[in-house]
Amino acid sequence: MKQKLLVTFLILITFTVSLTLFPVNVRADVVITSNQTGTHGGYNFEYWKDTGNGTMVLKDGGAFSCEWSNINNILFRKGFKYDETKTHDQLGYITVTYSCNYQPNGNSYLGVYGWTSNPLVEYYIIESWGTWRPPGATPKGTITVDGGTYEIYETTRVNQPSIKGTATFQQYWSVRTSKRTSGTISVTEHFKAWERLGMKMGKMYEVALVVEGYQSSGKADVTSMTITVGNAPSTSSPPGPTPEPTPRSAFSKIEAEEYNSLKSSTIQTIGTSDGGSGIGYIESGDYLVFNKINFGNGANSFKARVASGADTPTNIQLRLGSPTGTLIGTLTVASTGGWNNYEEKSCSITNTTGQHDLYLVFSGPVNIDYFIFDSKGVNPTPTPTSPPQQDQVLGDLNGDKQVNSTDYTALKRHLLNITRLSGTALANADVNRDGKVDSTDLMMLHRYLLRIISKLG
Repeated sequence: MKQKLLVTFLILITFTVSLTLFPVNVRADVVITSNQTGTHGGYNFEYWKDTGNGTMVLKDGGAFSCEWSNINNILFRKGFKYDETKTHDQLGYITVTYSCNYQPNGNSYLGVYGWTSNPLVEYYIIESWGTWRPPGATPKGTITVDGGTYEIYETTRVNQPSIKGTATFQQYWSVRTSKRTSGTISVTEHFKAWERLGMKMGKMYEVALVVEGYQSSGKADVTSMTITVGNAPSTSSPPGPTPEPTPRSAFSKIEAEEYNSLKSSTIQTIGTSDGGSGIGYIESGDYLVFNKINFGNGANSFKARVASGADTPTNIQLRLGSPTGTLIGTLTVASTGGWNNYEEKSCSITNTTGQHDLYLVFSGPVNIDYFIFDSKGVNPTPTPTSPPQQDQVLGDLNGDKQVNSTDYTALKRHLLNITRLSGTALANADVNRDGKVDSTDLMMLHRYLLRIISKLG
């Protein structure tokens, strides 16, 4: 009997020593029942509700579970937050891989959620939903990715809560046409699709997997969730040596996003108003390089489709060989009335022949869709033919001796080659008296009608 007790005692001592020398790491799940943010498992998390009952359980890594009832609005999410200094292009290719047992009862959705700043945008990539398929608007387009089709929407929130306080901002949505509750979401592909439709993304604030409920009940168990940020997934064999740039004709349209190299920390590919792509987020000192542009027997003019909402004009210098090389021309781009209002602008250049590397050097912000050269020179907008009269009313384009929005529309139609002005109307359209009628006059007339300036001329 004594021997058995001694053996039992020694076993207990050995077990105790083993636990002391080799501790077992057990991480308890964290249970949250009230509004809270923080970090857990290498991810940021948030639990938020306005009223009602809800519980969030934080598990290893990106996993979590949640349950809610009798709520007005509630959300649970885990993901990454950023400092609003980089675009999604600068961060790298973003994917979210997840698996979820999702059981909503009423209005709820499951998907990727986040914000950008400058512009302020709240975005959703919806994978599954309850009784209501958001956002209840007319789709702008579709994207087929990750084995499914998503409809794209854009809505506006006026004076609503945001990461910048109460504000007016855009909401971007990709909503899957058929529900799923597991898989990989190629988040960056949605960002690119939105930008192709003119829905600009800003500097990244957040990307997260979210479960949200509105006036409903339900539960969800996100058994796994991983966010990956880095290089885009390879779709081909390992690359060989970088091929030599193919010569391109200066007399064929060249898309701005098809540059060979650049110098910039901000430039990114954006969507344009016609559903294509262009280059935006340009800053002073940036440049784009287009290798082996063949000017043939001679180019004498340059035309680009551009947009600007800037207060001051931006110059695009055309240089050969380097950013400080031979200057062959300068295109000056004044405001076109908005960053998505594209116009074709032209300038004359020094006669240029042969093949060269072309540098577009920017003095400030502008969006550029495409450009092309021509062997012919530029035909300038006709200058006013009627000399100013004593009773001339600058800006009065319809002869009613008043300057109002009707005149603004007439000038815009003239510049768009819809209805051309002539005679006194054309003379009055030169509101800045620089001898020509162009978008600078339209901008000045606009500022006058808004009472930003008190006088034309």
